[in-house]
Amino acid sequence: MRLLPLDHPGLADHRSPGRFLWWLAKGQWRTLVMGMLFGIVWMSTQAVMPAVIGLAIDRGVAAKDGGELLKYALIMFLIGLVQAASGIMRHRFAVTNWLTAAYRTVQLVARQTVHLGGTLPRKVSTGEVVAIGTSDLSHLGQVMDVSARFAGAIVSFLLVSVILLQTSVTLGLVVLIGVPTLMLLVGPLLSPLQTRSARQRHLTGELSNTASDIVGGLRVLRGIGGEQVFHDRYKRESQATRRAGVEVAKMQSMLDALQVFLPGVFVVIVVWLGARYAVDGRITPGELVAFYGYSAFLMIPLRTATEYANKFIRAKVSARRVCHVLALTPDITDPATPAPSPPVGAELRDARSGLRVRTGAITAIVSEQPDESAALADRLGLCAAETDGDVTLGDVPLTALLREEVRRRVVVSDTAAVLFSGRLADRLDLTGTGAVDRALDTASAADILEALPDGLETIVAERGRTFSGGQRQRLVLARALVADPEILVLVEPTSAVDAHTEARIATRLRDHRAGRTTVITTSSPLMLDAVDEVAFLRDGRIVATGRHGDLLVTDPAYRTVVTRESEPVEAAR
Repeated sequence: MRLLPLDHPGLADHRSPGRFLWWLAKGQWRTLVMGMLFGIVWMSTQAVMPAVIGLAIDRGVAAKDGGELLKYALIMFLIGLVQAASGIMRHRFAVTNWLTAAYRTVQLVARQTVHLGGTLPRKVSTGEVVAIGTSDLSHLGQVMDVSARFAGAIVSFLLVSVILLQTSVTLGLVVLIGVPTLMLLVGPLLSPLQTRSARQRHLTGELSNTASDIVGGLRVLRGIGGEQVFHDRYKRESQATRRAGVEVAKMQSMLDALQVFLPGVFVVIVVWLGARYAVDGRITPGELVAFYGYSAFLMIPLRTATEYANKFIRAKVSARRVCHVLALTPDITDPATPAPSPPVGAELRDARSGLRVRTGAITAIVSEQPDESAALADRLGLCAAETDGDVTLGDVPLTALLREEVRRRVVVSDTAAVLFSGRLADRLDLTGTGAVDRALDTASAADILEALPDGLETIVAERGRTFSGGQRQRLVLARALVADPEILVLVEPTSAVDAHTEARIATRLRDHRAGRTTVITTSSPLMLDAVDEVAFLRDGRIVATGRHGDLLVTDPAYRTVVTRESEPVEAAR
């Protein structure tokens, strides 16, 4: 199915809940129309069945005419066949509509997630996005599912009303006036249901977010003994979500009860009126049976109508959350008129900090505050929340280039990078270069591969949780090396490995990235000793550059950071 670009004005105009639902319906109008047509045929055949039964009683049974009875029996048989066939097709199109709406929403949200990149976790919690992929998809699909039956309910209601008006004006008016009245009685429940559903949806998203945090940091929690604290927090939030669900269930149960009670009262009224007319001789016994059949049948369109209203309310709540994500804009957008691409080998510079990255060399950034050097690394790759034209490639600001070009030429791999679930080979070789073995060797990760029974065919668990912290870090480094970008920025790539492994990585990385530009944020002496140049970052500015050994001798403040001396020497004051 074809999807509009995320920045298409036609899609942007439909980011309110109601318009988004209309946009979904418009995008699958063919299957919706077919579902409605079969829904109309399916319910209409049920609607006319009581009339055929009534005629069979009057003209066949009461008149003792076997031919007429056989004729109407055949008519009922044919109607039954049509009803069965149309019912099967209606259900098929209903399921198609459900799946189409759900997967189109998945595609939109997934594309928006890629479009936002690092902006998404800064503006929306993980639990919010997870809730869209669970409960919200179901509600959006259900409103498309029930649309086929709802169309059939409207047409069959009008058809029954016409039949009743032709038989008895009084009974016809009772149906025409009574059914809308019953719907109005249910109406006041819909607004509170929407409010409570919205609150439950919000709490569900918060609970999912808490669960994700606990699962992601379980090892850390166990290490510091914080399991009970987060257990109590999760318990409180889950109980709040449960209470909100109970409030929704109370309103839902009342609505479901009215869906049975009000049509039941309506059936009693119609049957009572029909029985009185039969006693008075104004209608025949067959017409009385038909009236009862109509009354029983009318419960179906009535319940379908209230079901549609209920699911529409829930879908509107879910659409509001989807629209919230779709309405987000990335912190960094493509320029209206991109600048010409800098030549390969252009020098990367940051005017704010004074950093100049030598082309084809390995440059290390050292800072007493790791967050400070990580923020600089994000700026170099156009990944920071706030950017300006300070970072240039050649003489061209990164903000003047297309994001796709920047992402292709400058790759930032930080400590928060994770492995997605799937085949390990596919998770490491994202570009299809096939240079996985060499990258694994450089990252000193060959032992990880040897320990896996299926090697590169191993299926990675969610977020790579089956690997230790050091193993994940080395696999993430290997993934970055396989991409082989023009400029590679590594944030603390060896912080979770032992000294022997780090030494091997430092030595092999130099050979692997020969002729390519590499930037590493680290304060490890083993890594610093293997780089071409070190840039010392203090208070957001590069205050010293040079070889690691030279800086140890000439810059006491640098020596304090790298050797972790308890106090700086006097010369650093």
